[in-house]
Amino acid sequence: MTDRSPSSTAATHDIVIVGGGHNGLTAAAYLARAGKSVILLERLDEVGGAAVSAQAFAGVEARLSRYSYLVSLLPQRIIDDLGLDIRLARRRYSSYTPVPGDPDGAGLLIDNTDATATAASFARIGAADDADAFDGVYESTGELARALWPTVTEPLLTRTEARALVGDDELWQAMIERPIGEFIESRLQSDLVRGVVATDALIGTFASLGDPELAQNRCFLYHVIGQGTGEWDVPVGGMGAVTGELARVAREAGARIVTGAEVTRIDPDGTVEYQRNGHERRVVGRHVLANVAPGVLDRLLGETAEPAAPKAEGAQVKVNLLLKRLPRLRDEAIDPKAAFGGTFHINETYTQLEEAYSGMTRGVMPDLLPCEIYCHTLADPSILDPELAETGAQTITVFGLHTPDRWLTDENNDATRQRLQDAVLASLNSVLAEPVEDLLLTDADGNPCIETKTTRDLEQALNMPGGNIFHGPLSWPFAEDDDALDTPAERWGVSTRHPRILMCGSGARRGGAVSGLGGHNAAMAVLEG
Repeated sequence: MTDRSPSSTAATHDIVIVGGGHNGLTAAAYLARAGKSVILLERLDEVGGAAVSAQAFAGVEARLSRYSYLVSLLPQRIIDDLGLDIRLARRRYSSYTPVPGDPDGAGLLIDNTDATATAASFARIGAADDADAFDGVYESTGELARALWPTVTEPLLTRTEARALVGDDELWQAMIERPIGEFIESRLQSDLVRGVVATDALIGTFASLGDPELAQNRCFLYHVIGQGTGEWDVPVGGMGAVTGELARVAREAGARIVTGAEVTRIDPDGTVEYQRNGHERRVVGRHVLANVAPGVLDRLLGETAEPAAPKAEGAQVKVNLLLKRLPRLRDEAIDPKAAFGGTFHINETYTQLEEAYSGMTRGVMPDLLPCEIYCHTLADPSILDPELAETGAQTITVFGLHTPDRWLTDENNDATRQRLQDAVLASLNSVLAEPVEDLLLTDADGNPCIETKTTRDLEQALNMPGGNIFHGPLSWPFAEDDDALDTPAERWGVSTRHPRILMCGSGARRGGAVSGLGGHNAAMAVLEG
């Protein structure tokens, strides 16, 4: 790498942002509105990263949230600060979970608006004693959320400060210091009800619920603190509506957004080299904001992290389907619109989750893959062409757990993708009264409307190492007591080894999911400096 000193390289821009995902766009909007000269370089032909809407099936007018799909962690402060015109639809039903193997297909339906019906559903599956306990679990997570959520758009607290803010040492110990599995097992008795809670600890995270390293706890925390309530909402118009708004605001504020620009090298002095239209180009920023995974940043810097950063490994498979109508359930007592109206858990009892993790560590896929389903079109049919929506067509997205990237290679990806798709469909069909394959619409070429995205697909399409949807292991939303917090970048959790280069993506502390926090906090660090 060429040896340049910061003083010897004249800046062409105040800010160079590498990567046009939602965090990069958030940073661009904040900094351009603050009067900074901003250029954002995006490798793909459109911005948005994993938070995009796309016409996935040829000739079918349906724009699916192809990768990420729900919103919880985008703070209202960011929406208000930037004047974003974003609508989020709240779902009436929290979840539906069939009892695996039940001869009548009975399941647990949790209705956010009808406590009496929810209690009756707990009783129907033999878990009456867990109805109040289940509410108690989320009263506890709500206590944690109300304390910690307001801090995510502020400089980092230390662990001691965060613990004092929560003000409940027993809760802190259970949620932060000890494996989350112990908390779940101590509060709930039903294997199925335990599983409903436990899935929030395992989205994109390959871990046992009892893992002493607590990766599952950090995942759980981010899934229950959003908005101070833990609610997950449907973005009206699809995920592309969110990033489209961020791009609009950034451009209107004066940020220059360049697509088709593949960054090939970053220098600590702020120099960024990239290729576009076959030409080598170069810009220099007073600050460079990296909206890429930490491992990608190291590669662009030509460096190896010291100590070596934990390997980024995703552990999910995502299957998008477009159906003629919702499937009939084996549980005839439940309206499919209710079952698919929240998160539909399939083969996700606590025991099944732990057995799947144990088996997958040995390369053994379970007979019934743990999965969960979300149906965008029940909350927001606007992603479908009106004529298609009138036919009763619905989109469903299936998110399969515990499918670690270590299984995949570039050579076996196609075969493994088909194997995972078959496993997802088999798991789904185990709780349906009819095969879901019979309900698939066909595209303009006569192919069934189904697409499956593996971790390797995410790495290849979106440059996410290991297909990790969080860009790497999640961090606690606070600093350790002995962490250096001397610079603005350190205080905001976006520092790197180089003063002019800041993390602004999901790999920043408090990054992960569609939140804009990495972008917001990097922008605040720049403005504070």
